[in-house]
Amino acid sequence: MEYKWKAFSVTSLGSLMAAVDSTVVLLALFPIASDLRTDFITVVWVVLAYLLVSTTFGITLGRLGDLFGRKQMYLVGFGVFTVGSLFSGLAPTGVSLVGFRALQGFGAALLMANSFAIISEAFPAGERGRAFGGTAVVWGFGSILGIILGGVIIAFTTWRLIFLINLPIGLVGTLWGYWTLRSAAGRPSGSERPYFDMVGGLLFTAAITLLLVAVSWGLLYGWTQAATIGMLIGAVVLFPLFARWETRYAKDPVIHVEFFRNRGFTYGVATAFLQMLALFSVNFLLLFYLEGIAGLSVLTASYLILPVAVGTALVGPFGGILSDRVGPRIVATAGLLLQAGALLFLTRLTPTTPLIDLAIIEAVYGVGGGLFWPANTASIMTETPPAKYGVGSGIMNTMRQTGMVMSFALSLTAITLAVPASVAYALFVGTINGRLSPHDAASYLSGQSLAFTISLVLLAVALGLSVLRPSARRGDPPEARDAAAPVG
Repeated sequence: MEYKWKAFSVTSLGSLMAAVDSTVVLLALFPIASDLRTDFITVVWVVLAYLLVSTTFGITLGRLGDLFGRKQMYLVGFGVFTVGSLFSGLAPTGVSLVGFRALQGFGAALLMANSFAIISEAFPAGERGRAFGGTAVVWGFGSILGIILGGVIIAFTTWRLIFLINLPIGLVGTLWGYWTLRSAAGRPSGSERPYFDMVGGLLFTAAITLLLVAVSWGLLYGWTQAATIGMLIGAVVLFPLFARWETRYAKDPVIHVEFFRNRGFTYGVATAFLQMLALFSVNFLLLFYLEGIAGLSVLTASYLILPVAVGTALVGPFGGILSDRVGPRIVATAGLLLQAGALLFLTRLTPTTPLIDLAIIEAVYGVGGGLFWPANTASIMTETPPAKYGVGSGIMNTMRQTGMVMSFALSLTAITLAVPASVAYALFVGTINGRLSPHDAASYLSGQSLAFTISLVLLAVALGLSVLRPSARRGDPPEARDAAAPVG
C-alpha cells in the first residue's frame, strides 16, 4: 500500500471516532441528565465544552505540529481523546462530565489541527480533493453509525457506553499511527532549534476563548450579564494586541499576515466560516421541528436526519474527484447553491409539511455538503505552503469551529426568543412528550423561519466569496506554491 493511503487510513480512524462521538452524544443528553440528576444548563455545557476547547487550541496546536512533528502531535491527540472518553464514561457528576468533555475537545483539537496537514503532506496537490472526498465519506458514515449505535446503546444498555466505545478505536488508531506515519526529518546539525511564539499563541488562545465563552455565556445566562459583557470587552482588547504582536514584534509569528494576502486562502477560509455559521444549526433546528411539531421521539427524529449524512457520504468522493479535475471553485460553489436551495425550502416549513419532502430536501442538503467540503478544503490546503500545513489547517478548523459555536448559539437564541426557555431546553435535551401546544408551535415555527432566513443570507455571502475566489493552481509543486503564496 502506498504511504498516502496508509496516512489516509490513520486520519480516517480519527475522523470516524470524532464523527461517531459528535452524533451519538446528542442522543444521550436526556439519559445523562436523568442518571446524573443534573440540570438542562449543565447538559448544554456537555456539548459546548467539547466545541469550545476543540476550537480555541486549533491554530496553536497546528503550529506546534509544524515545528515539532505532526505525527507526534496527532498520536498525542489520539491518546488524549481516548483518555477523555474513558473519564467521560466513568463521570460521577454532570460537572465532572463537562470537564472530561473539555479534555476530549483538547484531544480533538490535536487530531483536527494535524490530520489535514498529514493528508496534504502525503497527497500531491492534484489528488487532495479525492483524499478529502474520502474524509467526507468517513464523516458521513461516522454520523450514520453514531445515530444507529446511539439508538441501540440508549435502548438496551447505558449512556456511558457511548464514550467507552471510543477506547478500542483510539487504541487501534494510536498503534496504527505509530507504526505507519512518517516522522519529521531530523534537524540538521548546527541548525537553530524550532521557535514557538509563546506570547502570540497565548494571546490568540485567550482572545478566541473569551469570545466563544462570552457567546455561550450570553446564550445560557443572558447577554446583559456582567460576565458576558466583560468577556466580550476582553476579546475586543486582546485580538488587536495579538495582531500588533504578530506583525511588529514576533520573531516567527503563529499566524503570518501573508496568509491573508493570499486571496485564494482568505476566501476559502472565509467561505468555510460562513458556511458553517449558516448551516451548523440546521440539524439542531430540524430535530426540534421533528420533536415539537411532528411529535416524534428524539431517536426517531434522529433517524430522519440520516439523509443528510447519506447524501454527504455518497457524493463526497465525486466532489473530491471533480475538484481535482475542474478546480474547487466550481464544485464548492455548486455545493453551496444546492444547500441554499434546501435552506429556502426549510424557511417555509409548516406543521403539515410531509416528512418525505423533508427527507428529500435533507438529502439535497447533504449532497451540497458532499460537493462543498472536500473541494473547499482542498482549495485552502493547496494555497498553504507545505512548511505551514499545520497552521493553515488550524486556521481553517478554528474558523469552521467558531462558526459552529456561533451557529449553535444562534439557533438556541432564536428559539428561546420564540418560546419559553424551558421549552427550548426540553427540545434540546429530548424530553418533549408529543407535540408543542398550538401557541408554542406557532411561535416556534416563526423563530425557526427567522433563523433559517438569517442562515440563507449568510450562505448567500459565502456563495459570493466562493465565486470570487481565484482558480486553484492545481498540481503545482510545493516550491511553486511557496513562491506564489509566501508565508514566512
